[in-house]
Amino acid sequence: MRLKFTKMHGLGNDFMVIDGVSQDVELTAELIEQWSDRHFGIGFDQLLLVEPPTRPDRDFKYRIFNADGSEVENCGNGARCFARFVVDAKLIKASTIRVETAGGDLELHICDDGQVTVDMGRPRLTPSKVPFNADAKALLYPLQVNEKKLQISAVNMGNPHCVLKVKDVLSAPVETLGPLIESHADFPQRVNAGFMQVVDRGHIKLRVFERGVGETMACGTGACAAVVAGIINDWLDHSVKVTLPGGVLKIEWTGEGNVMMTGPVATVYQGVLS
Repeated sequence: MRLKFTKMHGLGNDFMVIDGVSQDVELTAELIEQWSDRHFGIGFDQLLLVEPPTRPDRDFKYRIFNADGSEVENCGNGARCFARFVVDAKLIKASTIRVETAGGDLELHICDDGQVTVDMGRPRLTPSKVPFNADAKALLYPLQVNEKKLQISAVNMGNPHCVLKVKDVLSAPVETLGPLIESHADFPQRVNAGFMQVVDRGHIKLRVFERGVGETMACGTGACAAVVAGIINDWLDHSVKVTLPGGVLKIEWTGEGNVMMTGPVATVYQGVLS
């Protein structure tokens, strides 16, 4: 079997994208983990699989797999790459694309400047919907991690996020604390751990330790979750510049309704596996 693929990235958060509409695709966790290896494989944070929709009101379905082969519900940077891919591959002509994912429906729009805006849907803040073990909904929750007692926000943006406010993202213990938060028992489906520095009410800096991947150059759903956490805690205004290691995203949320994310994408190369 010869399998065509495209390597893409959104702010350095990189993806292997496979067209499952015009070619047959059979994936296993072992294959995905092998391909994700940056020394012996293609190398990527996540694999995106484009599939035909299961409903008439959607243009496509897409599935998202972490580097360890586990399937997840949503990925903001991946959604932007997905939109650019289906247009460049001539799978669709429209600039607005309706997509179904395991985390819910998305609407993607390719802007005139080439950036992509994604309607990320409504954030879920009820603990059971994150999911997060807590007695009641709150703005901040205590989280005991070894000897540290943290104050965190819990947000679901189609996938679960824990947001921790820090003084300086550069010195934040992402490498050591990130894995402990990711696998914390109070997050029964594991969690993405975001470390957020508030620069001012319109700007944050962010690093994210992603579930099943590790720290990435950028995380779209993590940026949305961090801004939502900042807005509900009255640290931020409704339009926020998010500076990640790989670049900048713009996140907008009124405090109600859907979160909007805008950012760039890039195609790196195309290849064929046999």
